[in-house]
Amino acid sequence: MAMKVITPGALTTVQDGGRYGYQSTGIGVGGCMDMDSYRKANYLVGNEKGEAVLEFTLIGGMLELTEETVLALTGADMAPKQNGEPVPMNVPLAFQAGDVLELGMAGTGCRCYLAVAGGIEVPLYLGSRSTNLKCKFGGYQGRALQRGDVLEVGKSGKPYEQLKDRECFTEEYPNTVVVRVIEGPQEEYFTKKGKKTFYKSVYTVSDKSDRMGCRLDGPAVESFDGTDIISDGIAPGSVQVPADGKPIVLLADRQTTGGYAKIASVCSFDIPKLAQCKPGNKVRFQKITLEKAQRIMREAKKDELF
Repeated sequence: MAMKVITPGALTTVQDGGRYGYQSTGIGVGGCMDMDSYRKANYLVGNEKGEAVLEFTLIGGMLELTEETVLALTGADMAPKQNGEPVPMNVPLAFQAGDVLELGMAGTGCRCYLAVAGGIEVPLYLGSRSTNLKCKFGGYQGRALQRGDVLEVGKSGKPYEQLKDRECFTEEYPNTVVVRVIEGPQEEYFTKKGKKTFYKSVYTVSDKSDRMGCRLDGPAVESFDGTDIISDGIAPGSVQVPADGKPIVLLADRQTTGGYAKIASVCSFDIPKLAQCKPGNKVRFQKITLEKAQRIMREAKKDELF
């Protein structure tokens, strides 16, 4: 069973939960940008945790299925169509051999996720099927998908009859998001005015944003004497402030170490909000305590279905 790429979209890659255990050698974690949508997609098609999916960015594409299968779409709504007829997001969908899935431009949100029952079968590389675009390994030949590529699908997928009653709620992706952060490890590098600027300003997502980081345009964050530091580790959601004072939130394809002061760290439960931001969307930061962040995370875990 396989999927053939008819048109690949703007940036379509194979991704999974990430490549762990190699940051000490400079190899980043990578994986899906929006981990919530990733987990939902695999849940809908009955996959084990960690199976690979397709991540579409801004514009989807067109795929042809070669055999009967079940798939699901989560994240940004790209107005999916099956053989030219609209189909819903966030539910299992039954596809037959020769059926064509078409995805358009994201209305709200930025990234759409496609899971197939049985998972996408590409070789494991350092324990993961995620595509590392900078290093050119993992995923499908270490690159974004192109016209004519053929992706194999695992044969252990569950049938539609076992999955048809599953569903997930539809996320809303507003043009302005508020993301919760905790104090960064170098917050003391920034003046009182700089911190006030960071927390009171509305920033605009730059068109230079990518899988590595969400670059923000807006008021510069003032520091005492520059923001250069001895390079240290980079966690997901770290908010670096380079020399120009414009914050950068580091995401899935972040570097393993960095030499700019970090004013804050975005809480993991709010990273998907940034992953779904398009250029031009607005971002505000809200500071909370570590203890409150931990409580929110524990409550979220209690409500998880997948």
